[in-house]
Amino acid sequence: MAATHVSPFAGAWYPGRAAELDHLLDRLFIDSAARTGPAVLPDPVAVVVPHAGLAYSGTVAAAAFRHLQAAAPRRVVVLAFLHSGGPGGVIAPDVEAYETPLGRVRVDLSGLPFPRRGVELACDHSLEIQLPLLERAVPDAAVAPLYVGHLGAAARAEAAVQLAAALQPGDILVASTDLTHYGRSFGFQPFPVDEETAGNLHTLDRGVIDAAGSVDPEVFLAELRSGGSTTCGSAPVSLLLETLRRLGGEEIFQEALDYQTSGDITGDYGHSVGYAALGYFRAGSFALDEHDRRALLDSAHATLRRLNDSGSERPQPIPDPSGALRRAAPVFVSLHLKGELLGCIGRLGGSDALAHSVPELVLNALHDPRFPARARAPEGVEVEISVLTPMKRLRDASGFRVREHGAFLECWGHRGLLLPQVARERGSTAEWFLDALSQKAGLPKAAWRDPAARLSVFRAQVFSSLS
Repeated sequence: MAATHVSPFAGAWYPGRAAELDHLLDRLFIDSAARTGPAVLPDPVAVVVPHAGLAYSGTVAAAAFRHLQAAAPRRVVVLAFLHSGGPGGVIAPDVEAYETPLGRVRVDLSGLPFPRRGVELACDHSLEIQLPLLERAVPDAAVAPLYVGHLGAAARAEAAVQLAAALQPGDILVASTDLTHYGRSFGFQPFPVDEETAGNLHTLDRGVIDAAGSVDPEVFLAELRSGGSTTCGSAPVSLLLETLRRLGGEEIFQEALDYQTSGDITGDYGHSVGYAALGYFRAGSFALDEHDRRALLDSAHATLRRLNDSGSERPQPIPDPSGALRRAAPVFVSLHLKGELLGCIGRLGGSDALAHSVPELVLNALHDPRFPARARAPEGVEVEISVLTPMKRLRDASGFRVREHGAFLECWGHRGLLLPQVARERGSTAEWFLDALSQKAGLPKAAWRDPAARLSVFRAQVFSSLS
């Protein structure tokens, strides 16, 4: 085993002098917080990061590494690949440590039963570009470097079983990939370079990100085949998803932490690569604590009181909201009076923080077009807030769990959503729920069975109080 491998990418893919590299990393982490906000979700299980030169993809990558920084893992298992090809299966470089301008990174391959190869055969920037980011975010963590080659479905499943069994408390998985490589130099130009190119690239990459959010390698790989994206790290990401499916505990959901293309940075969309930072978290990571739940309810009721007292539809903000409430998240607000629904309005996307969304939505719920509009909130109205996890796309409806999942259906240009409490309140079956979802979308009852239908699920933290 080689004692220490000095990374050859210093001085080329990132600065070769410690002071310059430190300065660059400072800027990347600051710029990341400015782009995506300072809040981070707790307890990531895994992340996906890009691997271009740090000056290009480093700001996006920092969104994932800021989550690792907060989690302080004991060991980071990095799944990368060899751009030159290399052997199939999973291999580990036979080294004890890596050396970068920032110092030494300890290697810990304990429990990982994959064959080791000399560093002359197992060295690639897809892995080693992550080392300075790891040194900045988690300087005390060891790294377990793994290169993932071609894996068929059976071999991938076997490797995932081995990897899942080897993970220990304090380990976090990192998979390395860039997204669509567009331009003549990449041999991929399915649409011309014009004013639509940036949007076309974003659409192509968003399809890949959405498919990775299924936490299902078959859905992910099918999207690459159908969409044509030249995502380079399909093997490490597929192994990551397969491994996550085999972990016990709470259900895991993907949060898209940041996304950008090199064209967005340079303005040159004729030669562009997509970069994404994706995080994988258990459902509990998206839950709010009692203090934050109370703050949202108080803000909603204060907004309704102001409406009733002055006639002013002005949201009442939360003074000094916590980091969790500064996070943008899908959320619905429902109004009930003596068990009768008066209105329910939600927000699935956008950049508005929960602290801003909820007091706005409580006013919008009074004007739900499905119900008579109300100029005032009735006495004794109940405010119910549902904070959603991200959506998880399903391969088919067998993954739907009635009374646990809410669901979102897209089919034939129609869309519809039902919250999980609809089933809890009515004691429904999965079939009844999905039929009702189809009708909510303006479709025939059985539309969810159509091969063209796209079904996604989520979980919701639901809490309420009376005025």
